[in-house]
Amino acid sequence: MKKLVAILLIGLLVFTVAGCGKSDTQQGQQEEEKKVDFPTKGITMIVPWAAGGGTDAVARGLAQNAEEFLGQNITVNNITGGGGAVGFGSGLSAEPDGYTVTMITFELISLPPQGLVPFTYEDYDLLCRINMDPAALTVHKDAPFDTLEEFIAYAKENPGKVSVGNSGPGSVWHIAAGLMEQATGIELNHVPYDGAAPAVTALVGKHIDAVSVSPAEVRGQVEAGQLKMLAVMSPERVETFPDVPTFKELGYDVEFGTWRGLAVPKGTPEEVRAILADAFKKAYDTEAFQTFAKNSGLGLAYQDAEEFKAYLDQASKDVAEVMKGLGLTKE
Repeated sequence: MKKLVAILLIGLLVFTVAGCGKSDTQQGQQEEEKKVDFPTKGITMIVPWAAGGGTDAVARGLAQNAEEFLGQNITVNNITGGGGAVGFGSGLSAEPDGYTVTMITFELISLPPQGLVPFTYEDYDLLCRINMDPAALTVHKDAPFDTLEEFIAYAKENPGKVSVGNSGPGSVWHIAAGLMEQATGIELNHVPYDGAAPAVTALVGKHIDAVSVSPAEVRGQVEAGQLKMLAVMSPERVETFPDVPTFKELGYDVEFGTWRGLAVPKGTPEEVRAILADAFKKAYDTEAFQTFAKNSGLGLAYQDAEEFKAYLDQASKDVAEVMKGLGLTKE
């Protein structure tokens, strides 16, 4: 009888262990099924600005390094127009499957107050912020001014005649020039372009008198001696241009710049967003991208999706107030 009971107990134990093993296997299979098979094809990154500008440079540099971690090609697609509105709209209307990522920029919080677009940054699912760059006042090498003070004096003597190129109506660089007007008491002629690159090209060709774009976007022309940078709107001097003073140290309380980040259409699955965010963060951290950014004069300032959202919540309110003061908002 004791032998029979022992045999039964052993059998029960074996059955239980076998059952547990089967359960673990099933659980493993279920967990495997939960994993998203993404990406299985190439990804498109929409850039709302022309090729050759700072946003395009950030996008291409990051995309190139992210391909290794995603195992797929990333194609950068420049969709310009409307001061960024066309590209932003294209990104929003894409399928929320993770295969279309948009490089969003400052204009996503400056266009809505003007009533120019029916969407805001809240209509996207954010992935991360990549960089921030200050505005810089840059002129042609043959310009009749070599300092910010001389530029201001010339502008005061010629109100409304000094033409300053920007990246579109109500764009970050348009607002930068507007803030300069406000802080220095001058009147400028604002000339819009579809991105910083065309504005810089126009300056090199002497079609305009100045640009208010980032240091990175004029670095090549400044170093080549075609252009000269007079001042930057940053709290401290820019590392790549240590001899260029800030507006603040020259007595003008102006600090302003742009930011760039990545986002996907609202409703993109959380698992897909996590894969993309992880890959782009790894790409951001690579020595290759860090070196590229430094050599390009791009200011890196990473934030994850949650931090980026908090930043935009506050920045959108601040920008709306500034634009209202400049008369750029829709009443």
